[in-house]
Amino acid sequence: MDRRTFTQLFTLAAGSLGLMQAAGQAQEQDADDQRNAKTGNNLNARGPSSKAVNVEDLRQLAKAALPKASFDYIATGSADEITLRENVAAFQRLRVFPPLMKGVSDADLSTTALGQKIQLPVLLAPVAVQRMYHPQGGLAAARAAAGAGTIYGVSSSVGNSVEEIAAAGNGPKWFQLYVPKDRAVARTLVQRVERAGYKAIIVTVDLGEWKDADQRNRFSLPKEMLVKHLRDVGYDQITDRMSYEAVSEFNANAWDLSLSWEFFDWLRGITKLPILIKGVLRPEDARKAVSMGLDGIVVSNHGGRRLDGMPATIDVLPSIVEAVGGKAEIYMDGGVRRGTDVLKALAFGARAVLIGRPYAWALAADGEAGVARVIKLFREELLNAMVATGCRKLSEIERSLIA
Repeated sequence: MDRRTFTQLFTLAAGSLGLMQAAGQAQEQDADDQRNAKTGNNLNARGPSSKAVNVEDLRQLAKAALPKASFDYIATGSADEITLRENVAAFQRLRVFPPLMKGVSDADLSTTALGQKIQLPVLLAPVAVQRMYHPQGGLAAARAAAGAGTIYGVSSSVGNSVEEIAAAGNGPKWFQLYVPKDRAVARTLVQRVERAGYKAIIVTVDLGEWKDADQRNRFSLPKEMLVKHLRDVGYDQITDRMSYEAVSEFNANAWDLSLSWEFFDWLRGITKLPILIKGVLRPEDARKAVSMGLDGIVVSNHGGRRLDGMPATIDVLPSIVEAVGGKAEIYMDGGVRRGTDVLKALAFGARAVLIGRPYAWALAADGEAGVARVIKLFREELLNAMVATGCRKLSEIERSLIA
């Protein structure tokens, strides 16, 4: 299969050897997590993530737990990784100026996202092939998000079906749609998403990827995972009896890479769910999204995994907020590593942030308990930042706090 086409479609490549090694090493932990899901036991008290005090600690735990190819897949960025580094560095350049003598000892971190009450403004972003990081993958992430009272953004290529993820946890979920070229399959998939109780659909529109590490590591997705993914989406004609080459060729031609704005008219015609567009960096695109009646905008450069040289998302967020003028909810991802980053994004006008790599690392480090841990760390750091800046609730986080 042509590698560039493959990564352009899904960024699914997991590295079959690394994936099988990781699965083998994690069998015992998988059994523990399944028992935990049934009994409600808290594994965080004894798991490796319990000692993590920040996202970097979880990154190091993931690096130690995963084969190199698997770790590189999530940790690295496109080409020279300029955008990957800038996403983090741009947050670090921003300075916080806390007012004195505000007398705040506690704060309310709750908010709403598309009308859904959530307990903190940190959502889990869609991340592909989560079974590469832990056998429970998206099932574990769904349970952790539900336990924390936040939204789980489910990737089309997470590694489980719409229904499997829905059954894993009762928290709110948004479904990120990669669009099948066969519109009948796409329609059925959207209908399944609605029946399963998802609260919104995210359409990711920034396509294309060129990552040096993935080429060096010669990523390939094991046949059984590719077959399951295609069948989970709705391509029932895919069978285990097909050769890997046949499945790969089918996959290469199964997805619509040439979306236009008219696609949203079609999508709106088949669903009543709120629709968000993910991948916006230009004010004119944000205004177009608003004019089409889209409900939400995710300011994103795909975590620096797509086209290198794009600006950091926090740098362009204010211009998108200004262009939208309150006519749609605005979210952002990319480079969020600390609770102070969340504070800065909210001060610039985001309703909430989405995290990807941090919870993928946490998942690799400690499964469900790891994801719960990283959400808790963001909660505690944001709470500390709000107390320090005299903000009793999220609406009090103002632009004047940030230089």
